[in-house]
Amino acid sequence: MDTTPDRRAAPDPDAGPGPDAGPGPDASTAASGSTAADAPDFTPAERARGRALRRAQLPWALGGRLAGLALTLLLGLTPAGAGLVTAVGRWFGGSRTATVLAGAAALVVLGQVLRLPFGAGVRTVRARYGLVTQGWAGWALDAVRGLALALALFLPLALGLFALTARSPQHWWLSAAGAAAVLTVALSFLHPLLIEPVFNRFAPLPPGGQRTALLALAERDGVRVRDVLVADASRRTTALNAYVSGFGATRRIVAYDTLLAAAEPREVELVVAHELGHVKHRDVPVGTALGAVGAAVAVAVLGLLADWQPLLDAAGVTDAADPRALPLLAALAALLGALSGPVQCAVSRRIEARADRHALELTGDAEQFVAMQRRLALVNASDVDPPRLLELLFATHPSATRRIAAARAWQAAPGRPAPEQRATPGESVV
Repeated sequence: MDTTPDRRAAPDPDAGPGPDAGPGPDASTAASGSTAADAPDFTPAERARGRALRRAQLPWALGGRLAGLALTLLLGLTPAGAGLVTAVGRWFGGSRTATVLAGAAALVVLGQVLRLPFGAGVRTVRARYGLVTQGWAGWALDAVRGLALALALFLPLALGLFALTARSPQHWWLSAAGAAAVLTVALSFLHPLLIEPVFNRFAPLPPGGQRTALLALAERDGVRVRDVLVADASRRTTALNAYVSGFGATRRIVAYDTLLAAAEPREVELVVAHELGHVKHRDVPVGTALGAVGAAVAVAVLGLLADWQPLLDAAGVTDAADPRALPLLAALAALLGALSGPVQCAVSRRIEARADRHALELTGDAEQFVAMQRRLALVNASDVDPPRLLELLFATHPSATRRIAAARAWQAAPGRPAPEQRATPGESVV
């Protein structure tokens, strides 16, 4: 259930289920007034299993992030990065173009290779919990695909960036900021067409009750969708997920085959209703626009920082137009991304909570919504009691118990009809 543009990169099969698919409940009390101790949604054993998984995979997942950031900072804030770019550039003739392309490729490859053992560690942990269906050969193939995709994106970016710095060493960031905004929008539109098929195969959902119900749900919500597709996620994972992908004529509902196999039809409808909420609230276009603005601002800040002499001296380069400054620019971009992460997560949690409310309003089925959240959390072995700090820093969605509590608060609101009075799709309340 993931539609935010900045999170629509190539999927990491070992990073666990998508945040919509596997919420990590906390110990929030239900809005109806009962506490978890009075009427627990999760048993102690279920809570313990999710907590154990989180503790086992967190060192690998967090370690991979920290190791990648540390390597980037080491290469960017010391002369080591400039020396690396110079050396690999000489292997291909030493021209400016060769130095930029070879240096960019070296940074991408080193980063991917460094993160491989951490990704393997996460996969090993998740396999012990029965959440991985993909063999090591498939995992390695996905790693190669991810590397190829990163090179295909980063190399032209690096070449374009240094073409701008060569043309205007002092004001390159003005043109680069505009280009970053345009590229953000373009990638958001092209993602479902070019990137999603790299990692999954899609087939139309066969005609039947489930397909009819999902299309009727979208029609009742006023959302035009071209098709309902099934992603072959079971090749990699047991995780449950769904999302709405694309814009306009390319928009389609995509459901994991695992979700269709494991969940009740009504639960599938609620997952899709949440995704339709993102469409109704224009979360992807708005998020894309905000992402474009954010990318432009980030490039402007990058330009100011890259002109700061102490940083240039630390990196051993003369100015941002020097191809050897590539590691410095990459390090500053990574640092800006890491610092902005918690803010992006906080905004994402609010957006996801709003999509939950939309699903409840569209279906009127709070009890099935609760059942759906419980199923997702258990199948995905989510941590049902995550530490608050981890939630604030990394969670893009509210925890499952927060979502359940919100659903019960919605159900208990004054004037809300009783569950048996609510219409199901295609029915009318007498």
